[in-house]
Amino acid sequence: MTSKGYSQFFVGFLSGIFVIAVFLSGAVVSRIAKIPILDKYLPLPQFSEKGVLEQRIVTEESVVTEVAERVSPAVVTVSFKKETPVFEQYFLDPFGMFRGSRPSGEIKSEQVDIGSGFVVDKTGLVVTNKHVVASGKPEQYKVVLKDNSEYQVEKIWRDPSNDLAILKISGKEFATIEMGDSDKLRVGNYVIAIGTALGEFRHTVTTGVVSGLGRGITASDSWGSFAERLDNVIQTDAAINPGNSGGPLLNSAGQVVGVNVAVSQSANNVGFALPINVLKEALKTFNETGKFERPFLGVRYKMITKETAVLNEVPAGAYVVEVVASSSADMAGLKVGDIIVMFDGQKVVEVEGGIVQILSKKKVGDRVEIEVYREKKIKNLSVILKAQD
Repeated sequence: MTSKGYSQFFVGFLSGIFVIAVFLSGAVVSRIAKIPILDKYLPLPQFSEKGVLEQRIVTEESVVTEVAERVSPAVVTVSFKKETPVFEQYFLDPFGMFRGSRPSGEIKSEQVDIGSGFVVDKTGLVVTNKHVVASGKPEQYKVVLKDNSEYQVEKIWRDPSNDLAILKISGKEFATIEMGDSDKLRVGNYVIAIGTALGEFRHTVTTGVVSGLGRGITASDSWGSFAERLDNVIQTDAAINPGNSGGPLLNSAGQVVGVNVAVSQSANNVGFALPINVLKEALKTFNETGKFERPFLGVRYKMITKETAVLNEVPAGAYVVEVVASSSADMAGLKVGDIIVMFDGQKVVEVEGGIVQILSKKKVGDRVEIEVYREKKIKNLSVILKAQD
């Protein structure tokens, strides 16, 4: 065989081996891909009829979109019938002089969006903030659904202990939202807020994370019409604006973990929400009694920290600055100047959320033993918790 012939034979031989190797490797890969046990770890790509690879990539965007679409039918806008007098402009007085304006005697009525809420029972129970419906009669409020259908509020129940209220509407079977467990929240968890931002933009969706837990803040609705001390609330950087107070704060599974409350008076763009477990406890009582019946101690106090206590040679605890007449505290003998050291067997300064947190787990009629510091002596008192009048 000549040198040229040998070269041609060698090239042909290698080409044949390559073709056979490709064929065999394809068969082996195909065989391996069909082994059921490997399918669990190496799922095969799915192809459409057109041969285009279909692959679902779970991203932050897809989670928010899915949650918003799923829960929006149960998120509502709360509107209020606002009545304002109509003024006559540039009228002619009896002396022939033009004047600026005067009441015409007419009243102009308009329905304005003032807050948000969400449906918790298919029969038409809607949760919102107490400050959203702080005053006014039920007939002045309406609930607006995602499809812009409106329902007249028939009754309002306001929680005396929390910034919560329940509105009753009827007319059909309503979509509801699943409630989660706020005790399982951790700092850094992803959250989604939905509501009527600025009282104008319905079903606004904002996102963020849980920035803090167990916060105690002075919060408002940012309209300047409401301010209240709130304890044990969730802090989030998801935008909570005037108008979406009362709406749901959701986790990535679409469960409500908080009720959006307000923004802090002393912070910039920091939102807060009441833990959903507070609402769940309130709803349990409401479903049993038909009203918000919460235990009310009847004191206003300021906390004395351990550091302050050492400097003033007094025990740390809750310094009583006011006792409500005829309240549970008053009936038990608590006085202004007392320092509540122990409450229901727990040191007040060591409980996150203090007395409010302990009370949230009690019922009307419960007996609570408390230990107070008075005139350099420890005194034990027994309190029977009454409902707030």
